[in-house]
Amino acid sequence: MSKALVLQNSLSRKKEEFVPIEEGYIGMYVCGPTVYSNVHLGNIRTFVSFDMIFRHLKYLGYKVRYVRNVTDVGHLTGDSDDGDDKISERARLEKIEPMEVVQKYTNHFHDMARIFNMLPPSIEPRATGHIIEQIEMVQAIINNGFGYEKNGSVYFDTAAFMVQHDDYGKLSGRIVEDLLVESRDLKNQSDKKNPSDFAIWMKADDTHLMKWDSPWSIGFPGWHLECSAMSTKYLGETFDIHGGGNDLKFPHHENEIAQSISSCGCSPAKYWLHTNMLLLNGKKMSKSDGNTVTAKQLFEGTSEHVTKSYSPMVIRFFMLQAHYGSTLDMSDTALQAAEKGYQRLMEANRVLQKIEHNYTGTYSSINDQIENGIKSVFEEMNDDFNSPKALARLFELVPVINSYADGKEEFMQVSQEAMNSLKKCFSDILFDVFGLKDELSSGENGINTNKLSGVMDLVLDLRQSARENKDWPTSDKIRDTLSELEIVVKDGKEGSSWTIK
Repeated sequence: MSKALVLQNSLSRKKEEFVPIEEGYIGMYVCGPTVYSNVHLGNIRTFVSFDMIFRHLKYLGYKVRYVRNVTDVGHLTGDSDDGDDKISERARLEKIEPMEVVQKYTNHFHDMARIFNMLPPSIEPRATGHIIEQIEMVQAIINNGFGYEKNGSVYFDTAAFMVQHDDYGKLSGRIVEDLLVESRDLKNQSDKKNPSDFAIWMKADDTHLMKWDSPWSIGFPGWHLECSAMSTKYLGETFDIHGGGNDLKFPHHENEIAQSISSCGCSPAKYWLHTNMLLLNGKKMSKSDGNTVTAKQLFEGTSEHVTKSYSPMVIRFFMLQAHYGSTLDMSDTALQAAEKGYQRLMEANRVLQKIEHNYTGTYSSINDQIENGIKSVFEEMNDDFNSPKALARLFELVPVINSYADGKEEFMQVSQEAMNSLKKCFSDILFDVFGLKDELSSGENGINTNKLSGVMDLVLDLRQSARENKDWPTSDKIRDTLSELEIVVKDGKEGSSWTIK
Protein backbone atom coordinates (compact mmCIF):
# COMPACT_ATOMS: atom_id res chain seq x y z
CA MET A 1 0.00 0.00 0.00
CA SER A 2 1.51 3.31 -1.05
CA LYS A 3 2.10 5.94 1.60
CA ALA A 4 -0.69 8.54 1.83
CA LEU A 5 0.03 11.99 0.41
CA VAL A 6 0.95 14.53 3.09
CA LEU A 7 1.43 18.28 2.62
CA GLN A 8 3.23 20.93 4.67
CA ASN A 9 0.32 23.29 5.26
CA SER A 10 1.59 26.85 5.72
CA LEU A 11 -1.63 27.76 7.54
CA SER A 12 -1.20 25.16 10.30
CA ARG A 13 2.62 25.02 10.03
CA LYS A 14 2.57 21.24 10.11
CA LYS A 15 2.32 18.28 7.79
CA GLU A 16 -1.21 17.07 7.18
CA GLU A 17 -2.61 14.14 5.27
CA PHE A 18 -4.18 15.39 2.08
CA VAL A 19 -7.92 14.75 1.89
CA PRO A 20 -9.60 16.41 -1.12
CA ILE A 21 -12.91 18.20 -0.67
CA GLU A 22 -14.40 16.01 -3.42
CA GLU A 23 -12.98 12.52 -3.80
CA GLY A 24 -10.91 12.17 -6.96
CA TYR A 25 -10.91 15.91 -7.75
CA ILE A 26 -8.56 18.73 -6.79
CA GLY A 27 -8.90 22.48 -7.19
CA MET A 28 -5.54 24.29 -7.08
CA TYR A 29 -4.94 28.03 -7.42
CA VAL A 30 -1.44 29.46 -7.83
CA CYS A 31 -0.67 33.18 -7.96
CA GLY A 32 0.78 33.87 -11.39
CA PRO A 33 3.05 36.64 -12.67
CA THR A 34 2.50 40.38 -12.73
CA VAL A 35 3.30 40.94 -16.39
CA TYR A 36 5.18 44.23 -16.37
CA SER A 37 8.67 42.78 -16.98
CA ASN A 38 10.40 39.55 -17.97
CA VAL A 39 9.81 36.74 -15.49
CA HIS A 40 12.92 36.18 -13.35
CA LEU A 41 14.52 32.92 -12.21
CA GLY A 42 13.04 33.11 -8.73
CA ASN A 43 9.55 33.19 -10.27
CA ILE A 44 10.50 30.37 -12.63
CA ARG A 45 11.52 28.24 -9.66
CA THR A 46 8.07 28.77 -8.10
CA PHE A 47 6.25 27.83 -11.30
CA VAL A 48 8.51 24.80 -11.94
CA SER A 49 7.73 23.64 -8.39
CA PHE A 50 3.99 23.92 -8.86
CA ASP A 51 4.26 22.30 -12.28
CA MET A 52 5.91 19.32 -10.56
CA ILE A 53 3.17 19.33 -7.90
CA PHE A 54 0.46 19.50 -10.60
CA ARG A 55 2.09 16.63 -12.48
CA HIS A 56 2.37 14.43 -9.39
CA LEU A 57 -1.25 15.01 -8.39
CA LYS A 58 -2.32 14.03 -11.90
CA TYR A 59 -0.03 10.99 -11.77
CA LEU A 60 -1.75 9.88 -8.55
CA GLY A 61 -4.98 9.77 -10.54
CA TYR A 62 -6.64 12.99 -9.44
CA LYS A 63 -8.54 15.15 -11.89
CA VAL A 64 -6.93 18.52 -11.21
CA ARG A 65 -8.27 21.94 -12.13
CA TYR A 66 -5.15 24.10 -11.99
CA VAL A 67 -5.88 27.85 -12.07
CA ARG A 68 -2.93 30.23 -12.42
CA ASN A 69 -3.79 33.89 -12.92
CA VAL A 70 -2.12 36.70 -14.82
CA THR A 71 -2.03 40.02 -12.93
CA ASP A 72 -2.49 42.80 -15.46
CA VAL A 73 -3.88 45.60 -13.26
CA GLY A 74 -3.94 46.75 -9.65
CA HIS A 75 -0.48 45.61 -8.49
CA LEU A 76 1.17 48.82 -7.32
CA THR A 77 4.92 49.41 -7.16
CA GLY A 78 4.86 49.40 -3.35
CA ASP A 79 3.08 46.01 -3.20
CA SER A 80 0.44 47.77 -1.08
CA ASP A 81 -1.70 50.89 -1.64
CA ASP A 82 1.36 52.98 -2.39
CA GLY A 83 2.94 53.82 -5.73
CA ASP A 84 1.74 53.55 -9.31
CA ASP A 85 0.28 50.58 -11.12
CA LYS A 86 3.20 48.48 -12.37
CA ILE A 87 1.62 47.92 -15.80
CA SER A 88 0.81 51.61 -16.30
CA GLU A 89 4.27 52.67 -15.16
CA ARG A 90 5.91 50.33 -17.68
CA ALA A 91 3.55 51.52 -20.43
CA ARG A 92 4.64 55.12 -19.85
CA LEU A 93 8.29 54.10 -19.77
CA GLU A 94 8.09 52.15 -23.04
CA LYS A 95 5.58 54.60 -24.60
CA ILE A 96 3.13 51.85 -25.52
CA GLU A 97 -0.39 50.89 -24.48
CA PRO A 98 -0.83 49.05 -21.14
CA MET A 99 -2.26 46.02 -22.95
CA GLU A 100 0.83 45.97 -25.18
CA VAL A 101 2.91 45.70 -22.02
CA VAL A 102 0.67 42.90 -20.79
CA GLN A 103 0.86 40.98 -24.06
CA LYS A 104 4.61 41.43 -24.45
CA TYR A 105 5.50 40.09 -21.00
CA THR A 106 2.76 37.44 -20.98
CA ASN A 107 4.29 36.13 -24.20
CA HIS A 108 7.71 36.04 -22.52
CA PHE A 109 6.28 34.18 -19.54
CA HIS A 110 4.65 31.61 -21.82
CA ASP A 111 7.93 31.23 -23.74
CA MET A 112 9.77 30.48 -20.48
CA ALA A 113 7.04 28.05 -19.42
CA ARG A 114 7.42 26.20 -22.72
CA ILE A 115 11.24 26.20 -22.58
CA PHE A 116 11.17 24.77 -19.04
CA ASN A 117 8.53 22.22 -20.10
CA MET A 118 5.73 23.39 -17.80
CA LEU A 119 2.26 22.06 -18.48
CA PRO A 120 -0.27 24.81 -19.17
CA PRO A 121 -2.78 25.40 -16.35
CA SER A 122 -6.40 24.37 -16.78
CA ILE A 123 -7.48 28.02 -16.67
CA GLU A 124 -5.35 31.18 -16.91
CA PRO A 125 -7.63 34.11 -16.03
CA ARG A 126 -6.61 37.78 -16.20
CA ALA A 127 -7.54 40.39 -13.62
CA THR A 128 -8.85 42.79 -16.31
CA GLY A 129 -11.23 40.09 -17.53
CA HIS A 130 -12.90 39.81 -14.11
CA ILE A 131 -13.66 43.39 -13.08
CA ILE A 132 -17.37 42.59 -12.61
CA GLU A 133 -16.61 39.73 -10.22
CA GLN A 134 -14.26 41.95 -8.23
CA ILE A 135 -16.82 44.75 -7.95
CA GLU A 136 -19.39 42.20 -6.74
CA MET A 137 -16.96 40.95 -4.08
CA VAL A 138 -16.23 44.49 -2.89
CA GLN A 139 -19.97 45.09 -2.52
CA ALA A 140 -20.39 41.85 -0.55
CA ILE A 141 -17.57 42.86 1.81
CA ILE A 142 -19.23 46.26 2.37
CA ASN A 143 -22.66 44.65 2.91
CA ASN A 144 -21.19 42.31 5.54
CA GLY A 145 -19.71 45.22 7.48
CA PHE A 146 -16.05 44.73 6.66
CA GLY A 147 -15.51 47.48 4.10
CA TYR A 148 -16.05 51.23 3.93
CA GLU A 149 -15.92 53.90 1.21
CA LYS A 150 -13.96 57.13 1.57
CA ASN A 151 -13.47 59.69 -1.20
CA GLY A 152 -14.32 57.16 -3.92
CA SER A 153 -11.97 54.41 -2.68
CA VAL A 154 -13.08 51.36 -0.68
CA TYR A 155 -10.98 49.98 2.16
CA PHE A 156 -11.04 46.71 4.03
CA ASP A 157 -11.75 47.32 7.73
CA THR A 158 -9.18 45.14 9.49
CA ALA A 159 -10.28 46.19 12.99
CA ALA A 160 -13.90 45.21 12.28
CA PHE A 161 -12.69 41.90 10.86
CA MET A 162 -10.54 41.17 13.92
CA VAL A 163 -13.47 41.69 16.26
CA GLN A 164 -15.13 38.62 14.77
CA HIS A 165 -12.08 36.69 13.54
CA ASP A 166 -9.02 36.37 15.76
CA ASP A 167 -6.85 34.55 13.21
CA TYR A 168 -5.89 37.51 10.99
CA GLY A 169 -2.11 37.20 10.69
CA LYS A 170 -2.15 33.43 11.25
CA LEU A 171 -0.77 32.51 7.82
CA SER A 172 2.11 34.97 7.90
CA GLY A 173 2.73 34.90 11.63
CA ARG A 174 2.30 38.67 11.90
CA ILE A 175 1.32 40.02 15.32
CA VAL A 176 -2.12 41.63 15.16
CA GLU A 177 -1.20 44.50 17.53
CA ASP A 178 1.69 45.45 15.26
CA LEU A 179 -0.57 45.43 12.22
CA LEU A 180 -3.03 47.81 13.86
CA VAL A 181 -0.52 50.39 15.08
CA GLU A 182 2.05 50.35 12.29
CA SER A 183 2.25 53.66 10.48
CA ARG A 184 3.80 54.37 7.12
CA ASP A 185 3.61 57.38 4.87
CA LEU A 186 1.36 55.83 2.25
CA LYS A 187 -0.82 57.51 -0.37
CA ASN A 188 -4.35 58.20 0.96
CA GLN A 189 -3.28 57.01 4.44
CA SER A 190 -5.50 59.70 5.98
CA ASP A 191 -8.58 58.11 4.39
CA LYS A 192 -8.10 54.89 6.36
CA LYS A 193 -9.55 54.14 9.77
CA ASN A 194 -6.45 52.08 10.64
CA PRO A 195 -2.97 51.95 9.10
CA SER A 196 -3.45 48.19 8.51
CA ASP A 197 -6.56 48.72 6.36
CA PHE A 198 -5.98 48.06 2.67
CA ALA A 199 -7.68 49.21 -0.51
CA ILE A 200 -10.00 46.82 -2.31
CA TRP A 201 -11.08 49.48 -4.82
CA MET A 202 -9.04 52.58 -5.64
CA LYS A 203 -10.30 55.76 -7.18
CA ALA A 204 -8.24 56.65 -10.25
CA ASP A 205 -6.96 60.13 -10.98
CA ASP A 206 -7.13 61.67 -14.44
CA THR A 207 -3.66 60.42 -15.41
CA HIS A 208 -4.33 56.78 -14.56
CA LEU A 209 -4.29 54.65 -17.72
CA MET A 210 -6.39 51.66 -16.58
CA LYS A 211 -9.75 52.37 -14.93
CA TRP A 212 -13.35 51.18 -14.86
CA ASP A 213 -16.68 52.49 -13.66
CA SER A 214 -17.98 51.21 -10.33
CA PRO A 215 -20.65 52.18 -7.74
CA TRP A 216 -17.99 54.15 -5.83
CA SER A 217 -15.85 55.81 -8.49
CA ILE A 218 -14.05 55.39 -11.76
CA GLY A 219 -11.09 53.36 -10.59
CA PHE A 220 -9.46 49.96 -10.41
CA PRO A 221 -9.43 46.94 -8.06
CA GLY A 222 -6.87 46.28 -5.37
CA TRP A 223 -4.15 43.71 -6.07
CA HIS A 224 -5.30 41.23 -3.40
CA LEU A 225 -8.90 41.25 -4.62
CA GLU A 226 -8.30 39.69 -8.03
CA CYS A 227 -7.11 36.33 -6.67
CA SER A 228 -10.03 36.11 -4.23
CA ALA A 229 -12.54 36.81 -6.99
CA MET A 230 -11.02 34.54 -9.64
CA SER A 231 -10.29 31.58 -7.36
CA THR A 232 -13.89 31.74 -6.12
CA LYS A 233 -15.26 31.93 -9.67
CA TYR A 234 -13.38 28.91 -10.98
CA LEU A 235 -12.83 26.73 -7.90
CA GLY A 236 -15.67 27.64 -5.53
CA GLU A 237 -15.75 29.43 -2.20
CA THR A 238 -13.46 26.81 -0.62
CA PHE A 239 -11.04 24.72 -2.65
CA ASP A 240 -8.18 22.33 -1.96
CA ILE A 241 -4.80 23.99 -2.54
CA HIS A 242 -3.61 27.59 -2.79
CA GLY A 243 0.03 28.18 -3.69
CA GLY A 244 2.57 30.87 -4.37
CA GLY A 245 5.94 32.22 -3.37
CA ASN A 246 6.89 32.72 0.27
CA ASP A 247 7.02 36.49 -0.29
CA LEU A 248 3.25 36.49 -0.92
CA LYS A 249 2.26 35.27 2.55
CA PHE A 250 1.93 38.88 3.69
CA PRO A 251 0.18 40.95 2.70
CA HIS A 252 -1.21 39.21 -0.38
CA HIS A 253 -2.32 35.80 0.88
CA GLU A 254 -3.20 37.03 4.36
CA ASN A 255 -5.54 39.58 2.81
CA GLU A 256 -6.97 37.04 0.37
CA ILE A 257 -8.08 34.95 3.33
CA ALA A 258 -9.64 37.97 5.06
CA GLN A 259 -11.48 39.03 1.88
CA SER A 260 -12.93 35.57 1.26
CA ILE A 261 -14.10 35.16 4.85
CA SER A 262 -15.61 38.65 4.79
CA SER A 263 -17.48 38.15 1.52
CA CYS A 264 -18.82 34.61 1.91
CA GLY A 265 -17.88 33.42 5.40
CA CYS A 266 -15.49 30.82 3.99
CA SER A 267 -11.74 30.42 4.21
CA PRO A 268 -10.61 30.01 0.59
CA ALA A 269 -8.28 26.97 0.76
CA LYS A 270 -7.73 23.94 2.98
CA TYR A 271 -4.01 23.70 2.24
CA TRP A 272 -1.55 26.53 1.61
CA LEU A 273 1.78 25.70 -0.08
CA HIS A 274 4.65 28.17 -0.41
CA THR A 275 7.89 27.96 -2.33
CA ASN A 276 11.09 29.46 -0.97
CA MET A 277 13.72 31.82 -2.27
CA LEU A 278 16.29 31.24 -5.01
CA LEU A 279 19.69 32.64 -3.96
CA LEU A 280 22.71 33.36 -6.12
CA ASN A 281 26.12 32.57 -4.64
CA GLY A 282 24.64 32.55 -1.14
CA LYS A 283 22.94 35.94 -1.37
CA LYS A 284 19.55 37.30 -2.36
CA MET A 285 19.45 38.28 -6.02
CA SER A 286 19.74 42.03 -6.51
CA LYS A 287 20.19 44.13 -9.62
CA SER A 288 21.67 47.00 -7.62
CA ASP A 289 24.73 45.02 -6.46
CA GLY A 290 25.07 42.93 -9.63
CA ASN A 291 24.10 39.69 -7.91
CA THR A 292 21.61 38.60 -10.53
CA VAL A 293 21.40 36.37 -13.59
CA THR A 294 18.66 35.76 -16.17
CA ALA A 295 17.53 32.52 -17.74
CA LYS A 296 18.78 33.77 -21.12
CA GLN A 297 22.25 34.42 -19.68
CA LEU A 298 22.36 30.88 -18.28
CA PHE A 299 21.32 29.42 -21.64
CA GLU A 300 24.04 31.42 -23.43
CA GLY A 301 26.72 31.31 -20.72
CA THR A 302 27.08 35.10 -20.90
CA SER A 303 26.80 35.96 -17.21
CA GLU A 304 29.84 36.76 -15.08
CA HIS A 305 28.46 34.29 -12.54
CA VAL A 306 28.87 31.22 -14.77
CA THR A 307 31.74 29.72 -16.75
CA LYS A 308 29.61 27.95 -19.35
CA SER A 309 26.09 27.67 -20.72
CA TYR A 310 23.42 25.46 -19.16
CA SER A 311 20.43 23.92 -20.87
CA PRO A 312 16.84 24.45 -19.65
CA MET A 313 16.54 20.84 -18.48
CA VAL A 314 19.75 21.06 -16.45
CA ILE A 315 18.38 24.19 -14.76
CA ARG A 316 15.03 22.49 -14.12
CA PHE A 317 16.86 19.44 -12.73
CA PHE A 318 18.88 21.77 -10.49
CA MET A 319 15.68 23.33 -9.13
CA LEU A 320 14.24 19.88 -8.35
CA GLN A 321 17.31 19.02 -6.29
CA ALA A 322 15.97 21.11 -3.41
CA HIS A 323 12.60 20.78 -1.68
CA TYR A 324 10.21 23.43 -2.97
CA GLY A 325 9.87 24.87 0.55
CA SER A 326 13.63 25.23 1.09
CA THR A 327 15.94 28.01 -0.04
CA LEU A 328 18.04 27.04 -3.06
CA ASP A 329 21.50 28.49 -3.61
CA MET A 330 22.48 28.68 -7.27
CA SER A 331 26.14 28.84 -8.25
CA ASP A 332 28.28 27.80 -11.18
CA THR A 333 29.61 24.84 -9.17
CA ALA A 334 26.11 23.72 -8.19
CA LEU A 335 24.91 23.95 -11.80
CA GLN A 336 27.88 21.91 -13.02
CA ALA A 337 27.06 19.21 -10.45
CA ALA A 338 23.41 19.29 -11.52
CA GLU A 339 24.45 18.88 -15.16
CA LYS A 340 26.43 15.73 -14.30
CA GLY A 341 23.56 14.34 -12.26
CA TYR A 342 21.03 15.07 -15.00
CA GLN A 343 23.19 13.41 -17.65
CA ARG A 344 23.81 10.37 -15.44
CA LEU A 345 20.08 9.79 -14.96
CA MET A 346 19.29 10.34 -18.64
CA GLU A 347 22.02 7.92 -19.69
CA ALA A 348 20.83 5.33 -17.17
CA ASN A 349 17.31 5.62 -18.54
CA ARG A 350 18.48 5.28 -22.14
CA VAL A 351 20.41 2.13 -21.21
CA LEU A 352 17.47 0.80 -19.20
CA GLN A 353 14.86 1.29 -21.94
CA LYS A 354 17.06 -0.56 -24.45
CA ILE A 355 17.50 -3.67 -22.27
CA GLU A 356 15.80 -6.71 -23.77
CA HIS A 357 15.18 -9.10 -20.92
CA ASN A 358 13.31 -12.38 -20.77
CA TYR A 359 14.48 -13.96 -17.51
CA THR A 360 11.83 -16.26 -16.03
CA GLY A 361 13.91 -17.87 -13.30
CA THR A 362 13.31 -18.17 -9.59
CA TYR A 363 13.33 -15.58 -6.83
CA SER A 364 16.39 -13.37 -6.42
CA SER A 365 17.14 -10.71 -3.78
CA ILE A 366 17.88 -8.24 -6.59
CA ASN A 367 14.14 -8.16 -7.30
CA ASP A 368 13.49 -7.01 -3.71
CA GLN A 369 16.13 -4.30 -4.12
CA ILE A 370 14.39 -2.98 -7.23
CA GLU A 371 10.90 -3.25 -5.73
CA ASN A 372 11.91 -1.45 -2.53
CA GLY A 373 13.75 1.20 -4.51
CA ILE A 374 10.73 1.93 -6.69
CA LYS A 375 8.44 2.03 -3.66
CA SER A 376 10.72 4.50 -1.89
CA VAL A 377 10.73 6.86 -4.90
CA PHE A 378 6.96 7.26 -4.74
CA GLU A 379 6.90 7.39 -0.93
CA GLU A 380 9.29 10.34 -1.04
CA MET A 381 7.09 12.12 -3.57
CA ASN A 382 4.03 11.52 -1.37
CA ASP A 383 5.90 13.11 1.53
CA ASP A 384 5.15 16.72 0.57
CA PHE A 385 6.52 16.32 -2.97
CA ASN A 386 10.07 15.68 -1.75
CA SER A 387 11.78 15.75 -5.14
CA PRO A 388 15.40 15.77 -3.85
CA LYS A 389 14.87 12.58 -1.85
CA ALA A 390 13.01 10.97 -4.75
CA LEU A 391 15.96 11.81 -7.00
CA ALA A 392 18.32 10.27 -4.46
CA ARG A 393 16.29 7.03 -4.57
CA LEU A 394 16.51 7.01 -8.38
CA PHE A 395 20.29 7.44 -8.20
CA GLU A 396 20.42 4.41 -5.87
CA LEU A 397 18.91 2.34 -8.69
CA VAL A 398 21.42 3.50 -11.32
CA PRO A 399 24.11 0.94 -10.27
CA VAL A 400 21.53 -1.83 -10.71
CA ILE A 401 20.90 -0.67 -14.27
CA ASN A 402 24.59 -0.30 -15.10
CA SER A 403 25.49 -3.66 -13.55
CA TYR A 404 22.81 -5.39 -15.58
CA ALA A 405 23.94 -3.66 -18.76
CA ASP A 406 27.53 -4.72 -17.99
CA GLY A 407 26.36 -8.32 -17.78
CA LYS A 408 27.21 -8.97 -14.12
CA GLU A 409 25.84 -12.36 -13.29
CA GLU A 410 24.08 -11.52 -10.02
CA PHE A 411 22.04 -8.86 -11.80
CA MET A 412 21.01 -11.13 -14.67
CA GLN A 413 18.36 -12.69 -12.41
CA VAL A 414 16.09 -9.67 -12.41
CA SER A 415 12.55 -10.89 -13.03
CA GLN A 416 10.63 -9.66 -16.06
CA GLU A 417 8.11 -8.03 -13.74
CA ALA A 418 10.81 -6.18 -11.81
CA MET A 419 12.49 -5.06 -15.04
CA ASN A 420 9.21 -3.73 -16.45
CA SER A 421 8.48 -1.91 -13.18
CA LEU A 422 11.96 -0.36 -13.20
CA LYS A 423 11.54 0.87 -16.77
CA LYS A 424 8.14 2.35 -15.97
CA CYS A 425 9.33 3.98 -12.75
CA PHE A 426 12.23 5.78 -14.42
CA SER A 427 10.18 6.94 -17.38
CA ASP A 428 7.19 8.03 -15.29
CA ILE A 429 9.12 9.92 -12.62
CA LEU A 430 11.69 11.59 -14.88
CA PHE A 431 9.33 12.68 -17.62
CA ASP A 432 5.73 12.61 -16.38
CA VAL A 433 6.26 13.81 -12.80
CA PHE A 434 9.50 15.79 -12.83
CA GLY A 435 8.73 17.16 -16.28
CA LEU A 436 12.26 16.60 -17.56
CA LYS A 437 13.12 15.85 -21.18
CA ASP A 438 16.08 13.88 -22.49
CA GLU A 439 17.68 16.67 -24.48
CA LEU A 440 20.03 14.26 -26.23
CA SER A 441 17.24 12.00 -27.45
CA SER A 442 14.94 14.88 -28.33
CA GLY A 443 17.66 16.87 -30.10
CA GLU A 444 16.87 19.95 -28.00
CA ASN A 445 20.55 20.49 -27.21
CA GLY A 446 21.14 21.40 -30.85
CA ILE A 447 22.31 17.93 -31.89
CA ASN A 448 20.57 16.02 -34.68
CA THR A 449 20.59 12.74 -32.80
CA ASN A 450 19.24 10.63 -35.64
CA LYS A 451 22.21 11.50 -37.81
CA LEU A 452 24.65 11.33 -34.90
CA SER A 453 23.34 7.90 -33.88
CA GLY A 454 23.91 6.60 -37.39
CA VAL A 455 27.47 7.93 -37.43
CA MET A 456 28.18 6.54 -33.97
CA ASP A 457 26.82 3.10 -34.89
CA LEU A 458 29.28 3.05 -37.79
CA VAL A 459 32.18 4.26 -35.59
CA LEU A 460 31.47 1.68 -32.89
CA ASP A 461 31.22 -1.07 -35.54
CA LEU A 462 34.65 -0.07 -36.87
CA ARG A 463 36.05 -0.02 -33.34
CA GLN A 464 34.54 -3.43 -32.59
CA SER A 465 36.16 -4.85 -35.74
CA ALA A 466 39.49 -3.41 -34.61
CA ARG A 467 39.07 -5.04 -31.19
CA GLU A 468 38.22 -8.42 -32.73
CA ASN A 469 41.34 -8.16 -34.89
CA LYS A 470 43.36 -7.19 -31.79
CA ASP A 471 44.14 -3.86 -33.44
CA TRP A 472 44.37 -2.11 -30.09
CA PRO A 473 46.00 1.13 -31.34
CA THR A 474 43.06 1.79 -33.69
CA SER A 475 40.52 0.84 -31.04
CA ASP A 476 42.14 3.14 -28.47
CA LYS A 477 42.50 5.99 -30.96
CA ILE A 478 38.77 5.89 -31.75
CA ARG A 479 37.87 5.88 -28.05
CA ASP A 480 40.34 8.67 -27.14
CA THR A 481 39.32 10.88 -30.07
CA LEU A 482 35.67 10.52 -29.15
CA SER A 483 36.56 11.38 -25.54
CA GLU A 484 38.20 14.61 -26.71
CA LEU A 485 34.91 15.39 -28.44
CA GLU A 486 33.14 14.75 -25.10
CA ILE A 487 31.60 11.49 -26.31
CA VAL A 488 32.09 8.68 -23.79
CA VAL A 489 32.26 5.06 -24.96
CA LYS A 490 31.30 2.33 -22.50
CA ASP A 491 32.20 -1.30 -23.18
CA GLY A 492 29.89 -3.98 -21.76
CA LYS A 493 29.09 -7.63 -22.13
CA GLU A 494 26.31 -6.84 -24.58
CA GLY A 495 28.46 -4.49 -26.65
CA SER A 496 29.53 -0.85 -26.59
CA SER A 497 27.35 2.18 -25.92
CA TRP A 498 28.01 5.92 -26.03
CA THR A 499 26.83 9.10 -24.40
CA ILE A 500 27.71 12.79 -24.54
CA LYS A 501 29.42 14.24 -21.46
